[in-house]
Amino acid sequence: MKKLVLAAAFAGAASTAMAGSYAKDDVVMEPVVVVEEAAASSSSAGIIIPLVLLVLLAAAASD
Repeated sequence: MKKLVLAAAFAGAASTAMAGSYAKDDVVMEPVVVVEEAAASSSSAGIIIPLVLLVLLAAAASD
């Protein structure tokens, strides 16, 4: 009985593995070029959020 179930599992796996086709796809997609402009900001802009979170954490710990 175990061999029958194992054979059925292998047969099912083999049939789904051959379901595809080897035909060449003629779809040609051109690459998309993404250009990001640099935002004009100060060098300390990335430190504001952590400082605010640190102040909020200190305020919560003091209560």
